[in-house]
Amino acid sequence: MNAEIIAVGSELLLGQITNTNARYISSQLAELGVNVYYHTVVGDNAERLKQAIELAESRADLIIFSGGLGPTKDDLTKETIARHLGTELVMDQTAMLSIEAFFQRVNRPMTENNKKQALVLDGCKVLENKNGMAPGMLYSHGNHTYILLPGPPKEMEPMFQLEAKPLLATLLNHGDIIVSQVLRFYGIGEAELETKIMDLLETQTNPTIAPLASDGEVTLRITAKTTTEEEAQRLIHETQQLLLSRVGDYLYGYNDDSLASSTTKLLIEQGLTISAAESLTAGLFQSELAAIPGVGSTLLGGMVTYAVDAKVNQLGVSREIIEQYGVVSAECATAMATQVKTMFKSDIGVALTGVAGPLELENKPAGTVWIAIILPNDEVVTHELHLSDMRNTNRLRAVKRTLHYLIQLLTRNKSL
Repeated sequence: MNAEIIAVGSELLLGQITNTNARYISSQLAELGVNVYYHTVVGDNAERLKQAIELAESRADLIIFSGGLGPTKDDLTKETIARHLGTELVMDQTAMLSIEAFFQRVNRPMTENNKKQALVLDGCKVLENKNGMAPGMLYSHGNHTYILLPGPPKEMEPMFQLEAKPLLATLLNHGDIIVSQVLRFYGIGEAELETKIMDLLETQTNPTIAPLASDGEVTLRITAKTTTEEEAQRLIHETQQLLLSRVGDYLYGYNDDSLASSTTKLLIEQGLTISAAESLTAGLFQSELAAIPGVGSTLLGGMVTYAVDAKVNQLGVSREIIEQYGVVSAECATAMATQVKTMFKSDIGVALTGVAGPLELENKPAGTVWIAIILPNDEVVTHELHLSDMRNTNRLRAVKRTLHYLIQLLTRNKSL
């Protein structure tokens, strides 16, 4: 089955919001073995939407829409599809009761146009919206299947995952099951990784291997299709072992893991605490860790010491070190990590200092970063980075590199 995703909304074309829905839906369809060859974005215009539907029908079996199911006049997705397919819109009573209950719950009057959200294509399979008001739909007509989903990601993602995806799996697989495993890598580029596993990519059948890169990270999705869960897991394990024999040194996690979650997991497993002193990243390292549930048992705290005086007066870095070596130096980073480790009585101290950019500092070009990690045995590990002149990209990449180094250290020496 081939699919096309049509995102509806003028705000997408104007750049007011990012089309994250297409990315999410594509990743979910990949797990089902559905090919996605086109992403289309169209504004809130019935005629242009009709043209987009006709074009999609000429090249896809499955057409998935996101957006345009709301109560306002410019929400016209289902009306346009109904006219195009020659079907009617009917009131779904379950959805209507849910909408009425919402307004009663928040003690607000329900305007007449909200009833529009409960209209669905006659004969469709209604997809319940547990996080909003407008229901989704799955509708088959001729040789095509149409899925209509709400635009807000907090409504669309759970609806697709819990309602639409199981229905699609039933339509597609006729008793077979599809199981996927994602391997996550850092510290190796997509091109280098692909070169190391090219023969496996060229000869893949079942399971399939799909690479994907994003800002320094690379993932490999292994997908097996068979009749039992056990057989699928066996096939995935065999392929995974082949891949890791080539690029296993760069593996940091699986599936929904992130660099921050993998770091946190290792710290908790080993009963270690951590603190951080940040200059150019201004708290971003601690923020990434703080996004992970359970991090409170390992992240004790830290300091943002952006200015020289803050490094000296608040953190206690020797002014002589800064005068002799500068703030963009291994010596300054080491002093910052040592001081924060002592201050918070943590097992590990981390420091990041450098030149975010785009201007140079201390005759050091933008993107020059020093990272220091003080281990429980007081061993000092430092790394110098040479990144780009893009300020916020440098800050994020410095944080990711720091997490990557911590994962390597914690993985290789469980007895720190």
